Amino acid sequence: MKQENHLLNLAKLNRKNATDAERKLWSLLRARKFGVVFRRQQQIGHYIVDFVCFEKKLIIECDGCQHLEQKDDDSARTEFLEEQGYTVIRFWNNEILYAIDGVYLVIENTLKHIC
Repeated sequence: MKQENHLLNLAKLNRKNATDAERKLWSLLRARKFGVVFRRQQQIGHYIVDFVCFEKKLIIECDGCQHLEQKDDDSARTEFLEEQGYTVIRFWNNEILYAIDGVYLVIENTLKHIC
């Protein structure tokens, strides 16, 4: 129970302190241009994901430079999420900030191929 409360509090804090890339991607996702609903900073298991569409079981993660040093952790996290039936796509922050059109196309194509 303590762990769950901690994660819920962390998710709320993350929503309040979003990075520039997270804010930019959220403005795209919440506009419902893809025809589905995304939620941000949601708990799945012992993890908090950046964005998730529960209907399509799609998770979108924004990765900053800290992810260069935690590849093993990210791999384990992705493996767990995929075992739960989710598709996980990751974008570097600079992709979101400077090439949002490409990010849009990847999300759109991924959603088309998810049953």
